Amino acid sequence: IEVLLGSDDGGLAFVPGNFSISAGEKITFKNNAGFPHNVVFDEDEIPAGVDASKISMPEEDLLNAPGETYSVTLSEKGTYSFYCSPHQGAGMVGKVTVN
Repeated sequence: IEVLLGSDDGGLAFVPGNFSISAGEKITFKNNAGFPHNVVFDEDEIPAGVDASKISMPEEDLLNAPGETYSVTLSEKGTYSFYCSPHQGAGMVGKVTVN
């Protein structure tokens, strides 16, 4: 699945912001608008035993150009919350359910 970072109208959002995938399916986050962005999984809102640092971008790393991507494959079933650290305060958060 491809998830856009920033909506077409420039909104600070993940599009889609709430979605489901199958275990082992790849998510590609793609810079669209309002960047720089990054993708950080919330260590308190992911399945037990999953290491947030292994599935997140380093917080100091940013996608700065249109079309830049970050991909991650989630294999543990459950719900994962993620955010863009520069825009978390603006509500740029998302959730994926792995089935």
